[in-house]
Amino acid sequence: MKIKYLGLSLFIFAFSLSSFSQLKTVSYKDGSQVLNGVLCSPKTKNSKNAGVLILPAWMGIDDNAKNSAEKLASEGYYSFIADIYGEGNYPKDQKMAGEKSSHYKNNFVEYQKRIQLAMDELVKSGADASNIIVIGYCFGGTGALEAARANFNVKGVVSFHGGLGRDTTRAINEIKPKVLVCHGANDFFVPEAQVKSFQNEMRQSKADWQMVYYADAVHSFTDAKAGNNPKTGVAYNEKAAKRSWKLMLQFIEEALN
Repeated sequence: MKIKYLGLSLFIFAFSLSSFSQLKTVSYKDGSQVLNGVLCSPKTKNSKNAGVLILPAWMGIDDNAKNSAEKLASEGYYSFIADIYGEGNYPKDQKMAGEKSSHYKNNFVEYQKRIQLAMDELVKSGADASNIIVIGYCFGGTGALEAARANFNVKGVVSFHGGLGRDTTRAINEIKPKVLVCHGANDFFVPEAQVKSFQNEMRQSKADWQMVYYADAVHSFTDAKAGNNPKTGVAYNEKAAKRSWKLMLQFIEEALN
């Protein structure tokens, strides 16, 4: 019986690798904490040797992030998916994911450090350090905005259905990277007060920013595995996903030029 289950496990593992054939796990560290990011290198590089850092949603590295990495590689970009939590700390359920993601939202300096470490790995993989874009989904979208707030050496950041909040006691400084926020028009997980506060922050920071709303879209609208019931507040929206991806590619091209 054990041999049968082992064979099944190996089959599933092999199938997973074949589904994301270009992806490669890259281990790196934050002190003694082992982190396991995922790299996807382009077969044909873009003219600027640019790279895109992907910050995953609150459950950690998932299929949505992996699919994005492969699609970006097909566009000629080096792509690297950051491991924010680290080995031994991966969420087992949504409750645990909420607790861990909240820790980094509340301790944004730690979050920024993990983002920078992943960016360093992206550059080590071959991407030009002066031509980097950061994108993120949900919790990762919050991280993309933190990369902008930290004024990391990036050309631009993109947040897909990300949290927009920040501690209001934090100083608002000038934001140099370009900012694109792709937001579900019906995303009730992001309160209107948070939206207004974010927009005010963008104005005060003198950022070059855009915020685009997608009709009928709720939280996680880019994730094909998010279900199809918008009443739950979390659902895939194919039209919004395709439109926001196309806009992101246009944004990247503009930010790099």
